Amino acid sequence: MKKVLITGGAGFIGSHVVRLFVNKYPEYQIYNLDALTYAGNLESLKDIEKAANYTFLKADINNSQAIEDLFMEFAFDNIIHLAAESHVDRSINDPMIFVKTNVIGTVNLLNAVRKFWGPNFDNNKRFYHISTDEVYGSLGTEGLFTEKTPYSPNSPYAASKASSDHFVRSYGETYNLPYVISNCSNNYGPNQFPEKLIPLFISNIIENKSLPLYGDGNYTRDWLFVIDHAKAIDLIFHKGLNKSTYNIGGFNEWKNLDLVKVLCEIMDVKLNRQKGASAKLITHIEDRPGHDKRYAIDATKINKELGWEPSVTFREGLEKTVDWYLENSEWMQNIVSGKYQKYHMD
Repeated sequence: MKKVLITGGAGFIGSHVVRLFVNKYPEYQIYNLDALTYAGNLESLKDIEKAANYTFLKADINNSQAIEDLFMEFAFDNIIHLAAESHVDRSINDPMIFVKTNVIGTVNLLNAVRKFWGPNFDNNKRFYHISTDEVYGSLGTEGLFTEKTPYSPNSPYAASKASSDHFVRSYGETYNLPYVISNCSNNYGPNQFPEKLIPLFISNIIENKSLPLYGDGNYTRDWLFVIDHAKAIDLIFHKGLNKSTYNIGGFNEWKNLDLVKVLCEIMDVKLNRQKGASAKLITHIEDRPGHDKRYAIDATKINKELGWEPSVTFREGLEKTVDWYLENSEWMQNIVSGKYQKYHMD
């Protein structure tokens, strides 16, 4: 029986990965480790919290002794590492939190793995580290990020993730740790914390609040539906080659301004508003420091090696996302009120 530790499993991407693994692999024991900081929300997993193969563990990866104690107690043999501080604006305001969690927290996990799995790592063990396309820096108007693109992070968040990637690879080379890494593009979908663009703007449109866009709004991002990302993680975890990196992208570039206009069109229809009503809420604000102009992922490798591809177009994924938020208004209300932080399993 595999004992799979998923760190950050109460977060946005993590909750979808946890749910997929609990439902798809009843023969695995899935451990969800999360510190339940502001973006950790157990309410997002209430549908599987009673599953026989699911265990929630509240712990902070910054606490090395707590991590070692959990390894001693539960003898994890695989790790999917999603725990991270991930909001660029927050990293600009307080870089040290990102250094502690994304760098030191990752090294704490690596040290625990080395202590409890080593020195002779067997093929049944794997450390899977999930990262971001932001480690590559910014693109011009042409080209795509590949797995061989040199790192050039421009924000404290991106720098912290780049550092954690390097530590994982260094443990692979120095200690022969069996690892895989994936770097993904911008995720969107159900359960996303409303500081991120799409859920924030859905909420603001509902409440007729302004839609603040940085600069001219022409920053370009590749968008990945979170459920497709979880499926890609599943494939990489089971079939990816050791010491390999896979880029996961939606083949789906959008300028922020164009994306928001489409979102406004969808919301006008869903809310029975006059065409163009929501777009009037768009407001351009002062740009943030170090704002990368364009990200775009080349996901050819994972497509050719593992057969993964997005299951929905961006418009389809956005429709599904809007429908989910409209049908789960209580979830959003609990975020705004802070009630979600008081949600605990029996």
